[in-house]
Amino acid sequence: MSALKIGEISKPRFEFRTFGQDFSAAAERMARLSNPVPEKVWHRESDEIYIMSRTNDLNNTKIRDGKMDVKSYVQTVDGLEQWDPKLKAEFPISRAQLVEEIFPAFMVELPELTQNQYSFDEFIAIIDAHADLQAVKIHKQRFGYMVNDTICEVANVLVNGAKIVSINSESTELEDIQKTIKDVQLEGVENINYLQAIKRVIGMKNMPLAN
Repeated sequence: MSALKIGEISKPRFEFRTFGQDFSAAAERMARLSNPVPEKVWHRESDEIYIMSRTNDLNNTKIRDGKMDVKSYVQTVDGLEQWDPKLKAEFPISRAQLVEEIFPAFMVELPELTQNQYSFDEFIAIIDAHADLQAVKIHKQRFGYMVNDTICEVANVLVNGAKIVSINSESTELEDIQKTIKDVQLEGVENINYLQAIKRVIGMKNMPLAN
């Protein structure tokens, strides 16, 4: 089996991720256990917009650098979630793609769309006007590691300005993630994906984070 490499496209990965206020002990263990990683993933920052839907927990939609990515939930195995890239789109987005792919992913009522294509600002205006959708501004400060051949990360995340912390391990191999969870001492911590975390922070879902 070839080792998983950061930044490479692979078959759908399984993922453990959690969110809270403080994972400093686990983050220190992750850093000490990590193999060397490419300098480009030592520290990355990005501004993104996630589109939250009250009626959808199966498709994860984010916009970064003018491009939209949608990942779809595949399955959960041994408490680890598998997600698969579903579509990519660039602005301006055609009415056809909004009707056929993007709004079906939100699982909401289709708004009236009168234009043939929509710019980023026009698309966000549609989201803002929709009762079941919300655009959420996300800033990520990410620190990359590699533990047990799994792609790992510690991230400081701002959700509309509210700071939370994320830590994760992902791989195509379940056993490698389970070992990493144990090694960094995150056993028993709830697996929370970005959709769930953002919904909890903005009050769309009445549940706490992991700590």
